[in-house]
Amino acid sequence: MSLQYMVPASKFKRYLPKDYVELVDYGPFGKDYSEVGVKNMGTFKELVEEHPMCSGCWMAYYIKIIFAALPNPEDTVTIGTAGCGRLAISQAAVPFIYGNYGDQNAMASGITRAFRLRFPDRQKDVITIAGDGGMMDIGFSMTMHAWFRREKFTTIMLDNEVYGNTGGQESGMSIEGAVLKMSPKGKNFGKMPAMQLAITAGCVYVVKMSPTNINKAAKAIRRAIFAARKLGPTFIHVYTSCNIEYSIPTPDVFRDAKEMEKGRFAFEEFMTPEAKELFAVVESKKKREVS
Repeated sequence: MSLQYMVPASKFKRYLPKDYVELVDYGPFGKDYSEVGVKNMGTFKELVEEHPMCSGCWMAYYIKIIFAALPNPEDTVTIGTAGCGRLAISQAAVPFIYGNYGDQNAMASGITRAFRLRFPDRQKDVITIAGDGGMMDIGFSMTMHAWFRREKFTTIMLDNEVYGNTGGQESGMSIEGAVLKMSPKGKNFGKMPAMQLAITAGCVYVVKMSPTNINKAAKAIRRAIFAARKLGPTFIHVYTSCNIEYSIPTPDVFRDAKEMEKGRFAFEEFMTPEAKELFAVVESKKKREVS
């Protein structure tokens, strides 16, 4: 994408859809993060607004944060697969590629390499966003091999601990004993150690969290993207509850996320020494620009 491609001729502008014109005039493209970041959500035209997901969906909330946190949305491509998340991700004003179930990280590997060849002087960010089923069950081998190969893109797993899009089957990320509509006897093994697997496989930056603090969540997303640009694979494992399959009343969704923050989704952050050094440079530069 290019800012030049998005700006229409003045005489043609009045014939374009209103949403497109508003994105050009009031959207985040080409603007500094201090103007259009998560702290300013609601004051600019966001990349994803309406979506067809369930009322009170915590996943939809987090997806909005992802798009508000992007360093360069005009040069970003997202890749997903079957699952609840793609219903909102595909609505965003950012190119989205819908892969076969579980192959999103394999596709991202090829696209990232192609971008480096096609645009050697321009940074293109590639982000895979998928649920626990697509990422750690059906897509497990492709997720792991992309990490082992040190592919330079960001992986975000939306973990609702269930196959929420297909009726409530247990996933590898469901907790032991979880009783679900299509797993009535309860799961008989524990939650897969996704964070430890990512570190072992070579991810340079890994975070596990429940995204109750939007600034903290956005910081992790931005760090993951910055590190993936220069150093290697990055991974964010985030709790995004399924209030339908786990029968969480809509008014209690945030409370549930806060409880998870105290337990199995307590904030954890891993970074290599190289990533730590990179963040110090990038974040100090941003502070100087603001001041």
